[in-house]
Amino acid sequence: MKLRLGDIQIRDPFVLTLPESQDYLLFGSTDNNIWSGPATGFDCYRSRDLVFWEGPFPAFRPQAEFWSHEQYWAPEVHEYQGRFFMFATFTAAGRFRGTQILSAVRPEGPYSPWSVGPATPKNWQCLDGTLHVDAEGTPWMVFCHEWKQVHDGAMMAQRLSSDLRSAVGSPFFLFSASEAAWARPLDIPSAKDLEFPAYVTDGPYLSRLSSGNLIMLWSSFGDHGYAMGIARSESGTVLGPWVQEAEPLWNTDGGHGMIARTLDGRLFLTLHQPNISPNERAGVYPLREMDDTVVLASTGDGDLPAEKPRVDTTRRQDKD
Repeated sequence: MKLRLGDIQIRDPFVLTLPESQDYLLFGSTDNNIWSGPATGFDCYRSRDLVFWEGPFPAFRPQAEFWSHEQYWAPEVHEYQGRFFMFATFTAAGRFRGTQILSAVRPEGPYSPWSVGPATPKNWQCLDGTLHVDAEGTPWMVFCHEWKQVHDGAMMAQRLSSDLRSAVGSPFFLFSASEAAWARPLDIPSAKDLEFPAYVTDGPYLSRLSSGNLIMLWSSFGDHGYAMGIARSESGTVLGPWVQEAEPLWNTDGGHGMIARTLDGRLFLTLHQPNISPNERAGVYPLREMDDTVVLASTGDGDLPAEKPRVDTTRRQDKD
């Protein structure tokens, strides 16, 4: 059965482009209810054109002895040293939320645990780890230290062992959510009772531009709900310092995005919108690359052909 993105409930979408098979794989938080109750796992979908998708196919199903059985979030899949690695967020009663690394021989899985438990600090509330390999080939995980523990959500970088089995040394602080001029305090009852304003950090994704400049997409809340901005590394390395763009890339009820390329090399953005379950859907939007950032572009703009492959530029802004 062929599905369109509007048919697929998914949060935190991540697209893996596969030139050898001329396919795209779509991963994300795919349980019907990711907030409570038992988790099923992660599914993926396959497409030739970013328009019609086949699936779902099971990418990860936990064994009975796996430590977490609830709240499975934000899987990302990266190819590294001949294998495929999934970075995903898990939690369990009596344990801190964290990002564990899983691995598979094939991009679609099945994935199984690779790191020994989460690679994030054991006594931290963490989420949304993403892989970044620096110019020297050193792997890093960039992740979020949650507002629930630090009030002003922090972006952190953790060096990983060369085999991605474990963390090496202590995490490095990169920036706090409130450093972005567009970010606003979290406006929910549990946050209003706190002594200090609570700011969210979500969904980091690092991208090296053709110019060599390094940028990071990340999400928080802005004037119009969930939003996504861009930070730029002044040093061109993961350790920054990171400078926040004044305005978000996406400002209305959507975020947790990543940057990928079409099979013919054009940049696109994927994110979920709206930010309310069960209405969230993935969107695919063309990007124009600048020297030190990316901007949203129309499908007819310059080097972004409108039809091959078709790219949806309709922003979903409805809430039911």
